[in-house]
Amino acid sequence: MVCNTVRGLVNLGHEVSLVALNAKRYHHHEHSDDDNDLISKINYRAFNIDIGVSVFDVALNLFSKTSFNINRYYSAEFERLLIQEVRTTNYDIIQFEGLMVSLYLGAVRKHSSARLIYRAHNIENQIWQRLSEQKSDPFKKSYLKMHAKRIKDYELKQLNNFDGIAVFTQQDKSTLLEYGTKIPIEIMPVGIYLDHYKPDFSKTEFPSLFFLGSLDWLPNREGIEWFLENFHKDLTDGDLRVRFYVAGNDIPERFDDYDVLGKIFIQGEVDDALEFVNSKSIMIVPLLTSGGMRVKIVEGMAMQKCIISTSLGAEGINYEDQVNILIANNQDEFYETIKLCIADENYCKYIGLNARKLVEEQHDVNIVTQKLIDFYKIVIVLV
Repeated sequence: MVCNTVRGLVNLGHEVSLVALNAKRYHHHEHSDDDNDLISKINYRAFNIDIGVSVFDVALNLFSKTSFNINRYYSAEFERLLIQEVRTTNYDIIQFEGLMVSLYLGAVRKHSSARLIYRAHNIENQIWQRLSEQKSDPFKKSYLKMHAKRIKDYELKQLNNFDGIAVFTQQDKSTLLEYGTKIPIEIMPVGIYLDHYKPDFSKTEFPSLFFLGSLDWLPNREGIEWFLENFHKDLTDGDLRVRFYVAGNDIPERFDDYDVLGKIFIQGEVDDALEFVNSKSIMIVPLLTSGGMRVKIVEGMAMQKCIISTSLGAEGINYEDQVNILIANNQDEFYETIKLCIADENYCKYIGLNARKLVEEQHDVNIVTQKLIDFYKIVIVLV
């Protein structure tokens, strides 16, 4: 997502710097040739940070007023690097990607006259609140609600400290306005570089189901756990005669218990995500708690995938159910929709083709980036 924004800005002739805070679990990431080509065109600096927490850290945080989920992204060394960067370069706009890096807002504001934009990937406290509502265990419910409140308190304090906010959905804009946000807010859908998404159906297995997502993000983990628990028997011994592939990073070892030879494949992290997506036909997005816009859905649409998602998972995308995506909000709806799809390849291709058209019309990175630049100009004039 950030990479596509940077690419769009570069394509439109702007000078761009990217100062990346890399969580420890992603340190091993290798850049593709396209990434390296883009990096060569910008000022790029990366800083590795260990965001792991111990049981002791979690217990200690019970007596704090802030959430460890935010605090673990703070590094004094990274803050010094940022200060040096903004002191030595006269930026017009500095954009903060996500709530966690807003920890450095004060330092950047103090040492730069640039306009500061916050791109809200999600309304973070909503995710934790929805997670708490899904729990039946009183302790887990109470613990998650506590974090939701702490994160909300933090969000409310930070929002009006920026000069402008970009959100992905109308729902998120409405929420921020309800929170009392006074600065300009603009809706910016996910933009992707369409030239990178070239489906090749000769390499696609039909029928096949797949899930792709990072399981360090709690809504992803919760969703795929729900799906596996509810459909494990249907996929292995029941009427859903289709192979199911689960891919992504940080998949817990206990997920190996679901692996069934020839039927369910827990693959873990894949070398090439787009190649993996291209090789499968039906994408499952069983998100039960969410917010913002799901980039993986937009990318799946660009690859002409037939996607089955909850309405919450597809939130913010201007979809039309049964035209460019299939919406299933409970176990019975997922079952019936999967059964329909695995029996009708032409129907899946129809959904996928319409999905690609939607992305071409509304998510082309060059169109979205121009809208972002227009927003920058408004903020510069208003502030």
